[in-house]
Amino acid sequence: MTRAKTKKINDLRLLTALGLFLIVSGLGATQIVSATNAQLAGVVRDASATSALSASSAGFENYLLVGSDSREGVDPNDPDFATMGSGDDVSGRRSDTLMVFHYDIATGAGALLSFPRDLWVKLGNGQNSGRINTAYQQGTGVLIRTMQNEFNIPIHHYLEINFQGFKGLVDAIGGVRICTQYPSRDKHTGFYMPAGCHNLNGVRSLAFARSRFFETNVDGIWNIDGSSDIGRGRRQRQFIASMLNTALTRITSNPLTAADAFAGATQALITDANLDLTEFAKKMRPAAKGDISRYSLAVYSDSVNGNSVLRLDKDSAAVLAFFGGIGPAPAPAD
Repeated sequence: MTRAKTKKINDLRLLTALGLFLIVSGLGATQIVSATNAQLAGVVRDASATSALSASSAGFENYLLVGSDSREGVDPNDPDFATMGSGDDVSGRRSDTLMVFHYDIATGAGALLSFPRDLWVKLGNGQNSGRINTAYQQGTGVLIRTMQNEFNIPIHHYLEINFQGFKGLVDAIGGVRICTQYPSRDKHTGFYMPAGCHNLNGVRSLAFARSRFFETNVDGIWNIDGSSDIGRGRRQRQFIASMLNTALTRITSNPLTAADAFAGATQALITDANLDLTEFAKKMRPAAKGDISRYSLAVYSDSVNGNSVLRLDKDSAAVLAFFGGIGPAPAPAD
């Protein structure tokens, strides 16, 4: 069995739940309240997720952030329709991005941990096993129970955003600036970017964030990043850092942007019934300034029935203990 510990599979993919994450993180409480009271009433509340949540924990809260790859509502006229596909091409919903945001109630400190979607786990109450992203297909309650039972992490709140909402969020804040040393592409997602810094719109941002076959052109030769989810997580950390900063900077300089951005978020969000989005925004604001600890899971490669998967390594114990509220904070991954 080939062992390949991940460097840092954390932050983001909102990826894709990132989207919601980003936008809310950039908003000041005043702008949220003044611009979005009516919109908050339209957020979809998930009863299955609500019933599966843990009871309150002393001293901390954990938020499960999910980026869904649902194709529901995809417009055939969208410029990325050919690479995204429709609900007929890719049926059902899967968790394309899966993260836990940990909030320390006493200090206000935040920490983020992401889970690679190819991680092999026991699903729900443990009757069956599969990749972690398939738990979501069986329902949000199953996904939450998977997280709680497999990793001993209590989940107190649930937030989800889909592909379409992610693109809308990026466009609402005026795009996200990404820099690369070499020309980059992914022929599967339709992404291409020359070397240097470029402001990516929603379509291009999603193609970048979703990339699993990322290539760079060095000295005229295209080289593929063969690390799949590991490399994807690294690029997503780069994207999330830039998106958080962009949201904070542009919304601070132009508060009217808050209304458009939050409108995009609320239209694409699904949360548990008890989540107060205004309070969540306050807790996330420091993350937009870079004041957040980021952690990775140690994993190794394996094969199940001829299919490549990742398994949790024992070196992840300290990180999981911290997010579970039973251990001190380890040194951040980056």
